[in-house]
Amino acid sequence: MSNWRSVFTYNKYSQIAARALRSSLKEEKRLLAEKRGVTQLKYQKWESGVGGTQTFLNPDAKQQ
Repeated sequence: MSNWRSVFTYNKYSQIAARALRSSLKEEKRLLAEKRGVTQLKYQKWESGVGGTQTFLNPDAKQQ
């Protein structure tokens, strides 16, 4: 078994590896890679089979 598996999950391992890779990139490429890592979440309340308006959980994130 790999040493990292006894410490954290594969998702955490891949997150650490991605962060290390992004930090090693040159400034222009690093900024583009960091933008791809931003996640936006919306939710929508459904009533009687009809969806309501979609709302961002973090309204500031949609401007990025």
